Amino acid sequence: MPKQNKILIEWLVPEYREHSRSRRWYMVAGTILVLLLTYCLLTANFLFALIIIIASIIVILQDKHAAPKIPFAITEAGIGLGKDFYDYAKLQSFWLYYEPDEAKTLFLEFKNRVRPRLAIPLFNKNPLHVREHLLEFLPEDLEKENEPVSEQLSRLLKI
Repeated sequence: MPKQNKILIEWLVPEYREHSRSRRWYMVAGTILVLLLTYCLLTANFLFALIIIIASIIVILQDKHAAPKIPFAITEAGIGLGKDFYDYAKLQSFWLYYEPDEAKTLFLEFKNRVRPRLAIPLFNKNPLHVREHLLEFLPEDLEKENEPVSEQLSRLLKI
């Protein structure tokens, strides 16, 4: 983060979303994995088979370790996430999704459409307090009231 940059609010967030997966989830995922690999072998699509195997290994390895916590900060000059810093000039807008007992998330949308949005869990932070600080620097996208479909699917499928 730039020097002389006052931090307005900060907290720790996991580097990636953690899911508690049951034995049943692994059985269903394993069945789907076998079906996909069978399809790959029948169609001689070995690159797709390799991608599926690598993705499976990554999911299994990630499940064995807790996600490291990284600092997230809203500052006067921009947003800090771990070692990365994003000026407000690079950000287009923000919106908050709050569903009691389900999710409380801050979404940051970049001006560059190729760059994916940032989804930051709020945990025990007051969403109104976070919103108040961000409104000083970024417009709130009031049209987006729901969680993006990609986030819903990620949570539902536990991937």
